[in-house]
Amino acid sequence: MDRRQFLKNSTAAIAATSTGAIPWRARAQAAPIKIGLLAPLTGVVASGGKEMVEGVQFYLESVNYQIAGRKVELSIEDDASNPDTALQKARRLVEQGNCHMLIGDLLANTGLAVANYVKGTGTPYFIPIIAADDLTQRQRIKNVIRVAGYSASAFTHPFGDWCLKQGYKRIATISQDYTFGHEQCGGLAQVFTEGGGEIVQQFWHPLNTADFSPYLGQLADLKVDAIFAMETGADATRLIQQYASFGLKGKIPLLGAMNATDQSVIRTLGEECEGIVAAAHFAEGSDNPVTAKFTKDYEAKYGKIPSLYGFSMYSGIMWVAEALEKMGGKVEDRDAFIDTVLKTELTGSPLGKTVKLDAYGNPIYDVQIRKVVKRADGKYWNVPIASYPSVSQFWKYDPETYMKQPPYSRTFQGIKKA
Repeated sequence: MDRRQFLKNSTAAIAATSTGAIPWRARAQAAPIKIGLLAPLTGVVASGGKEMVEGVQFYLESVNYQIAGRKVELSIEDDASNPDTALQKARRLVEQGNCHMLIGDLLANTGLAVANYVKGTGTPYFIPIIAADDLTQRQRIKNVIRVAGYSASAFTHPFGDWCLKQGYKRIATISQDYTFGHEQCGGLAQVFTEGGGEIVQQFWHPLNTADFSPYLGQLADLKVDAIFAMETGADATRLIQQYASFGLKGKIPLLGAMNATDQSVIRTLGEECEGIVAAAHFAEGSDNPVTAKFTKDYEAKYGKIPSLYGFSMYSGIMWVAEALEKMGGKVEDRDAFIDTVLKTELTGSPLGKTVKLDAYGNPIYDVQIRKVVKRADGKYWNVPIASYPSVSQFWKYDPETYMKQPPYSRTFQGIKKA
């Protein structure tokens, strides 16, 4: 589905007959619940953005665009992977579209721009994808809630531990040079070095890098045990392809951020992606019956295996819906709405396990160490090879002590010097 079709589908309310206990007359008179969805439908991560929209639509279609006896209006805006555009579109949805809530955005810089805006308006803003650590840590905003989302470093903390258990002693990292990259690398680097490992060198590159050969040449000469790549979108595709063509595949293990081996990336690749290991909460190749059914149903509808983006947005809007059902759909009562969401445990998650938020509004997950393998039909997907149960965004650190250290950045990676 192209962008015009997405926008066309978003402009009208879709009503369905309810079988709930609310009287017909009351249902007919209830105003629609207006949801504003922000996603990058153009730019370097547009493929993920389109799947964000699919995830929301997939869930809303399953409930006939109705929550708690009220019809739902979904308005979609393209944030163009740009913070200024994201801010402009958020204002349009809230101030002109009168949306009761916002959900979405993909890149950390766009999410931070919108979070800063809703801090002033009080608009509930749900971020199943935006992973900037401080949004549920040092700079928490109560009405910005990470339903079905994750903090960037939460999954790379256990990944650093897993690397140590593989006997890796020397690792280099390569990453897109923005908040999400800094935080994912920092999570791995801190745990890995505190456990006795060494981060030999770190490379940072701009978004939408076409040629990785200058970096790959240097990485090849470092004599490391593994390379960790924090890449999203087209950058992930290019790096994985060029890693293989440069002759490094099979010589130095390639470890990925969860986005690097997401379906939005690997479905466009061949054997060059096989064997890459990454950490995430969602593994579409899991044999968990609930996850397997979600994957099968999604693939049947869209003709592709679900990505992290589709899964997260599906789960996120489900979380919001479960909260609204509890409070009879009274979305206009913002304070009660926000409090109910924070107290709601997601029971219908495609993970096949109830998920709850911690005291800071961040979900607690079992983290899967996933490996890209080929299915019988030749398609590639992520299969769990190890699991870390009930992982906190603070890993094993005391939250208050952890938050006294600086947030991960280019200049602070939590690296313990030998």
